[in-house]
Amino acid sequence: MHAVAIVAAAGSGSRLGADLPKALVPLGGRPLVAWSVDALRTGGVDEVVVSVPTGRTGEFAAALDADVRLVEGGATRTASVRAALAAAGNGPGAVLVHDAARPLTPPDVVARVLAALAAGAPAVVPVLPVVDTTVVVDPAGTVTGALPRENLRRVQTPQGFSREVLVRAYARLPKGAELTDDAAVVHTIGVPVATVLGDERAAKITVPHDLQLAERQVRP
Repeated sequence: MHAVAIVAAAGSGSRLGADLPKALVPLGGRPLVAWSVDALRTGGVDEVVVSVPTGRTGEFAAALDADVRLVEGGATRTASVRAALAAAGNGPGAVLVHDAARPLTPPDVVARVLAALAAGAPAVVPVLPVVDTTVVVDPAGTVTGALPRENLRRVQTPQGFSREVLVRAYARLPKGAELTDDAAVVHTIGVPVATVLGDERAAKITVPHDLQLAERQVRP
């Protein structure tokens, strides 16, 4: 099964306090996006397309191998993935969508997603159980109830899809519609989304503390 990975890397990095795109922020001396691309390839992906901020293509080209395709993303994640999906083409096979901000995702997670797709799942996401008590609050912040944890999961990336399914879902998504991830996009056309085991190391880097924790993991 031929697999193309889309890496969403057009984020600004403002919450990290960085003066460059988040995906170019260094981790262990290498940009976050380079870690993510390596994990995808080691996990079994054949091609990689990276959506980058407008006007920053040259910086990403310098940070990545020449065979990584770069496409300018949009103002939102949904717009960026849509642009990268168009660049990836419409041939048969699978498409994985990964956040550059999850640089330490183990290749085993990628392999599990690909295996589920090869076994026939039209869409699959890596997940982890919710271990904290999760409550519902009202507009004033007062707790109104608790949710049962046994049926709750934390969703990670890469999320994998039959290319036909993801293309069809984005084609039907109204322009300007913004959803939190690509599984949500596919869900709008009624496609069931399977799950595989994720990994705590696939945590998303959002604020400086996250980056500090990641640095400890890669420190020799």
